[in-house]
Amino acid sequence: QVELVESGGGLVQAGGSLRLSCAASGRTFSSYGMGWFRQTPGKEREFVAAINWSGSNTYYADSVKGRFTISRDNAKNTFYLQMNSLKPEDTAVYYCAAHTRGAIMSAPSFGSWGQGTQVTVSS
Repeated sequence: QVELVESGGGLVQAGGSLRLSCAASGRTFSSYGMGWFRQTPGKEREFVAAINWSGSNTYYADSVKGRFTISRDNAKNTFYLQMNSLKPEDTAVYYCAAHTRGAIMSAPSFGSWGQGTQVTVSS
C-alpha cells in the first residue's frame, strides 16, 4: 500500500502548461506502475496516462497524446504529469493512483488514490 499526494493543479489559460506531481510514501513505490486519471462532475473517472514501474513504458489516452507526458523519479518517490497545450476540455480534478492488477488503462485496476488536484483551463 502506498499513500499518494498530488500537487501542481491550478488555473491556466488555454494553450498554457502545468506540471502535476504525485508524491508517494512507502518503500515499495518503485515496484508499482502509476497512473493519472481525471474526473468532471457527473462523469466517470477517465484514464489520462500511466507508466510502468521502471518508466520504460508509458500509456496515454488519445485525447492527451502528444500534449501530456508522464514520468517518474523513483529515487524521489514521485511521478509527474507534464501538461502542455492545455484545452478547456482538460478542466477536471486530476487523481494519481497506484496500479495493482489488471489493465493499466482501467480505473478498477488501481488500488491507491490521491485526494485529487483541480486543473482549470480558461478559454
